Amino acid sequence: MKHRDIVPRLLAWFAQNARDLPWRRTRDPYAIWVSEVMLQQTQVKTVLPYWERWMRALPNLAALAKAKPQTLHKLWEGLGYYTRVRNLQRAAQLILAQPGGRFPHDFENVLALPGVGRYTAGAICSIAFNEPRPILDGNVIRVLTRSHGIAGDPRERSVNARLWQLAEELVVQAAETAPLKPPSLHASRITHHASRPCAQFNESLMELGALVCTPRQPRCEACPIVKYCVAHQEDRVHELPGLSRPTRVTPRRFIAFVAEKGGRFLVRQRPAGVVNAHLWEFPNLELAPDDSDLKRAACGVLGVRPETLELLGTIKHSITRYRITLEAYRATSRQ
Repeated sequence: MKHRDIVPRLLAWFAQNARDLPWRRTRDPYAIWVSEVMLQQTQVKTVLPYWERWMRALPNLAALAKAKPQTLHKLWEGLGYYTRVRNLQRAAQLILAQPGGRFPHDFENVLALPGVGRYTAGAICSIAFNEPRPILDGNVIRVLTRSHGIAGDPRERSVNARLWQLAEELVVQAAETAPLKPPSLHASRITHHASRPCAQFNESLMELGALVCTPRQPRCEACPIVKYCVAHQEDRVHELPGLSRPTRVTPRRFIAFVAEKGGRFLVRQRPAGVVNAHLWEFPNLELAPDDSDLKRAACGVLGVRPETLELLGTIKHSITRYRITLEAYRATSRQ
């Protein structure tokens, strides 16, 4: 497969099929940066209302830099991975402390910002500044491993390096490639396709992985490069990417205590340096699966042994390899 065969087809496909996402209607690096950070580990449909609310409340670097922590946490509430929002503010403060106080335009300085890795820096620089910088996220990995028939675990160093190199070759080719057809009116509303091939190409890879080259039930019949796809030709679409077996699941059990007195609830703030640092929570602790002495546990975190414990509910959720069960109890005491 030659890069000049697939690059113009992806550009033309994206021009006709790109979703009209609000951060695609701007070239403001601040707005694009916020969207890329929000999209880390989070689906587009979830991010949409958060991004729009954020941009109304904090439309620029200065507003973000001086925002109160409670404002940031409220705007981010529900997105999870709260380190992301703290890194956003810290980066904004660092940028404003530099001469000129403008969002950096060169890749190395973007990469140096807190919370920005190689993928995010590449996305910002290609989308905001049309630089030929590669990107490699889950969607792009899926497209590249299938289209080029790349076996092996993409997380393994040599395979990962090969994918980054391929992504770079493709976006460089895009910088030198004219589209097969002019963009549709829809695409023109989003951005100017012909003048921003690097931005459009990288977004086309992500869009193809999100809409067509999906993990399950890929829509190969709708793929603009299906006739060049090695995995399709060799009937290996469902074998790629060749991810290794997932890490063994680890169950964890947490108990939270809801203590109320006079209409006021007891909460505590999480310390610095831990997951969800500085957020407020009901007192809780982790217990062994077979530990049934809940009043003793409650005494340890509340400072008093409750008279009764009433189960309010059980919540189950997963974070990476952990399968977490949270039991919430109403604690009552005469003291």
